Amino acid sequence: MAAAAAASVASQAQAVLRARLCDPGFVHSGLRSSPDTNYSKLKYLVASSVSEACNNSVLLLGPRGCGKAAAVDMVLEDLKKEHPDAISVIRLNGMLHSDDNCATKEIARQLCLEHQLSFSKMASSDDNTEFIIDMLRECGLAHKTVLFILEEFDLFAQGKQRLLYSLLDAMQTLTSQAVVIGVSCRLDADQLLEKRVRSRFSHRKLLFVPSSLEDTERLVEHLLILAKDSGLPAKYITDYNSRLTTIFSDKKFKGILNTLMDADATTSNILRFLFRAVSYMDMESGFLSMESFLKALSSMQRQPKMDSLQDLSILELYILVCMHRLEDKEQSSYNFTSIMKEYRSIQDAYKTSDKYATNVCFRAFEHLLDRELISFGDNRGRNQALEYRPVKLLISSRELAQSLKLNTTCPAVLQKLFDRERYM
Repeated sequence: MAAAAAASVASQAQAVLRARLCDPGFVHSGLRSSPDTNYSKLKYLVASSVSEACNNSVLLLGPRGCGKAAAVDMVLEDLKKEHPDAISVIRLNGMLHSDDNCATKEIARQLCLEHQLSFSKMASSDDNTEFIIDMLRECGLAHKTVLFILEEFDLFAQGKQRLLYSLLDAMQTLTSQAVVIGVSCRLDADQLLEKRVRSRFSHRKLLFVPSSLEDTERLVEHLLILAKDSGLPAKYITDYNSRLTTIFSDKKFKGILNTLMDADATTSNILRFLFRAVSYMDMESGFLSMESFLKALSSMQRQPKMDSLQDLSILELYILVCMHRLEDKEQSSYNFTSIMKEYRSIQDAYKTSDKYATNVCFRAFEHLLDRELISFGDNRGRNQALEYRPVKLLISSRELAQSLKLNTTCPAVLQKLFDRERYM
């Protein structure tokens, strides 16, 4: 009964943690607490534009995955609660709407949808542009701010930039009330603007940078530490948080985070990692352990070559080890014939039973080529017989060593050879 009760509590905790990780509002809620975050600066800029009925424009610049879209979504969510009838949001993406005609048509469509008007698909580009200017004037007179979110902003800055000029020029009038928010991963996006467009742009920029290790540690702690009002037993919450704090202070855990961030430091990747770690929670004890995070990291690291190495035959492993030994001897160029000489020398030295005919070895060699674990050294000599064309390894020493350890049928002599022990 006690084990069943512990498993039930663990399942509840797992559900609570998964719900947190899938809730963008909770994930980024820490940004709301500091006035120095880009979220706070963006909200102040847009909120003041709405309350003071003025026009504005700003660029959010930074690499992908550093929180630009999340900051915009949070600001819009807050403003819709504070000013439910005072804002209208138009979203465009440069990958879909970089063409001026397509963009003006999409803006007109969204404005019609927002204000419950009928949209004409047959309207010309000039008609749509005139409609947009009229709507901006009407919204301004009604004290309603139109927010234009231009994702992939740099793609709008290509070509004649007629859309950007029309929007920014319309915002120069006293009757309009709009804010243009450009989002781009190019740090020089503002330099792509033409002179006539740049002169109408406010030149406000918010720079987003990838999370540091300290930021990531704070995010992980925010997401995984359970609050007292989580709906779980108080004793379980105390024990769970105590164990998790011990894990966070462990150097091994910091190494796991470093390894993860070296590959991809984006928030979405951190969330995927934590979701997997929660899925690997030990249901018997009911707690997250270091093993949970190690398993999550292992499942996150893509190892397509390791999958190909898993089910190799003993002969194919011999060929790979022979190639590795030839490279270790700094032999710049070698082919199937050279590999066979190395293979025969091993057989003569160790008198193993793993001795195969040349034609069998050649078929194993071709199989390694098909699996792309080895390849030809260059494209020259295509008319040569395969056994005389130079080849090279496409796997690292570490990958080969790991495959030898994981292969249960691997002969001990192969491991010795790989460890560079001298043979007789």
